[in-house]
Amino acid sequence: MKAFIIDRYGRKNGIRTGDMPMPEPREDDVLIQIHAAGVNPVDSKIRDGEFKLILPYRLPLILGNDLAGVVVRVGSRARRFKPGDEIYARPQKDHIGTFAEFIAVKEDAVALKPASLTMEEAASIPLVGLTAWQALIEKGQLKRGQKVLIHAGSGGVGTFAIQLAKHVGATVATTTSARNIELVKRLGADIVIDYKKDDFSSILKDYDVVLDTQGGNALEKSLRVLKPGGKLIGIAGPPDPDFAKEMGASWFLKTVMRFLSYRIRKAAKRHGVSYSFLFMRADGGQLSQIAKLIDAGAIKPVIDQVFPFESTKEALTYVETGRVKGKVVIKIQ
Repeated sequence: MKAFIIDRYGRKNGIRTGDMPMPEPREDDVLIQIHAAGVNPVDSKIRDGEFKLILPYRLPLILGNDLAGVVVRVGSRARRFKPGDEIYARPQKDHIGTFAEFIAVKEDAVALKPASLTMEEAASIPLVGLTAWQALIEKGQLKRGQKVLIHAGSGGVGTFAIQLAKHVGATVATTTSARNIELVKRLGADIVIDYKKDDFSSILKDYDVVLDTQGGNALEKSLRVLKPGGKLIGIAGPPDPDFAKEMGASWFLKTVMRFLSYRIRKAAKRHGVSYSFLFMRADGGQLSQIAKLIDAGAIKPVIDQVFPFESTKEALTYVETGRVKGKVVIKIQ
């Protein structure tokens, strides 16, 4: 089958197209013919080797972290799906590879795709949808009447998270550039801050939850907008000891993560709030709940551009500009 592959870590090595063996589904897998795949900033980070300590992939590696497609075969113990089912999924983090014609995925990571969406629209959802759901609903426990700040509201995670937070009934503030203000307002943002012009930490206060997608200076400043007991959830790092425990990290890695997150955890404690790191996990059950919200019209996909399969390299380069509104998708079938 055709696929886009990395042979070595590092930006300069890039990705190449090549032939790879057809995946063989294990007993609890479904074999999927991929029709479309989402392109995400995490794909570049994996290519560059940023996660090789916590995700030790075997090379050569097929990149790609979310998909929509059709089930063509099921493993001997797989019971939830049958050939012909239209599905969408985020594969387990240690079994990625959606920039390809086929993939075998554990059936508990898969859900029937939203009926109202095309394959390309559905492929834009899994990674950002699960990230927003696990940050706001699971970790943040966001409730009606609460206030949430979502950084980078025009990005993939941001466009989904704004709509999810509004569905819950929260007041939503977001940061973006001037050219995307109308977009985030249309998605439901109540307060929009032009990050190039204004400092969000001097405008916002008494927030219940912050979803940080930026890291660095924005992460530290976010502590100031939270009220006592508030929650800062970061997806750009640094990883914390709880994450190390979740992933069953070695003693060495646990020590490294404790050290990397020490400063932000200490600062959070000083402000009377909490900091936690989220590395989203695959979850077909949550994707099923997300599909219901989408089919009910509560959330709509935001797609910047669809690239043909042969232009996957160009799609990745475009995502790396950081100017994408919503998601970039590649059309495979």
